[in-house]
Amino acid sequence: MKIETKCLHSGYTPKNTEPRVVPIVQSTTYVYDSTDDVAAVFDDPTKSLIYSRFENPTVMAVEDKIADLEGGVGAMCTSSGQAATMCAMLNILQAGDSFISTSTIYGGTINLFAVTFKKMGIECIFVSPDADEDEIQKAFKPNTKAVFGETIANPALTVLDIEKFAKIAHKNNVPLIVDNTFPTPILCRPIEHGADIVIHSTSKYMDGHAVQVGGVIVDSGNFNWDNGKFPELTEPDESYHGLIYTQSYGKAAYIVKARMQLMRDFGCYPSAQSAFYLNLGLETLAVRMERYCKNALAVAEYLEANDKVESVNYPALASSPYNALAKKYLPDGTSGVISFVIKGGRSVAVKFMDSLKLASNEVHVADIRTCVLHPASATHRQLTDEQLVAAGINGGMIRLSVGLENIDDILDDLKNAFAAI
Repeated sequence: MKIETKCLHSGYTPKNTEPRVVPIVQSTTYVYDSTDDVAAVFDDPTKSLIYSRFENPTVMAVEDKIADLEGGVGAMCTSSGQAATMCAMLNILQAGDSFISTSTIYGGTINLFAVTFKKMGIECIFVSPDADEDEIQKAFKPNTKAVFGETIANPALTVLDIEKFAKIAHKNNVPLIVDNTFPTPILCRPIEHGADIVIHSTSKYMDGHAVQVGGVIVDSGNFNWDNGKFPELTEPDESYHGLIYTQSYGKAAYIVKARMQLMRDFGCYPSAQSAFYLNLGLETLAVRMERYCKNALAVAEYLEANDKVESVNYPALASSPYNALAKKYLPDGTSGVISFVIKGGRSVAVKFMDSLKLASNEVHVADIRTCVLHPASATHRQLTDEQLVAAGINGGMIRLSVGLENIDDILDDLKNAFAAI
């Protein structure tokens, strides 16, 4: 990002100086030279900045960085991961449409898809991430417009066979939308395996420090929207004087539409301050992901050998049913998140968690600090027993997000909590 600075006493103004960090442009408003200039931007908001409800220089600098990390043509930040999911889907869905999603996804996303979208007249059809291509094909309808999945599911930790789902999505002329929150582009770049749209909750590893809530949508620029199934992108948009996104913006049609139409109307854009904090997290992301994976593997191996643990789910373990997929898509590690089932069910799991001292019991994950959560009591609390089973949630399941502390301290904390039960 280039800015102009002025030496206060000399009056000298050096041009095109570049700050060491992304500057915070703390402004809602941008000034124009004439009324005609303002009118031109309202005809085509990509020509300049309009208002910080849907674009801001600080946020845009971070968007460009994330798009580069994922290998996309453009990105749009949002005020939360949930907002990113909502906008990513609603950008191509409307009442009367359906889409397919894997069942082992974040509980809040299940509620969004199965409850809120249903009220909007949009149907979500859930399938197992382990289903074969024939079974997935049976879920398609003439009105199916997208396929959705999580690279590493939260908290079931199933690993998405991205190429399998991309192949069948493209066979049916619809995009594959992948939530890549847990791996981040450091561990997996879904676009390279056929994903068309990638989303993140940036509140997690990208930020890493639990200081801001945010989300992002990345457009690969690879999907052919001109296949007859997406009039939202290929027919005139009356709210922008008949503009046709695919004609005007080519490979970036999807992400430009998301900003010009949905962000304009929903206004779920992050602040410049939030983007500044996110950028600081991105600068250490590669180093942190390496340490998360190393610590988590050591913890997973300890839990697997513990006789008070019924099962451990961590894709990097050789015993994991998803180890082969992890090696294929995540050869450098599978993040710091582990889920395990403790013997004795819900009550014992709760006592174990309450006995931890170093690990925090909180509604968060992918922090620099180790933290734990009981999914059945928190993130997936609104689900029915049947939905819990479909999402891979057991009453004795604990989601453990291994942080960056010394591994000996993390293991000692776990050992003391096990001793308490």
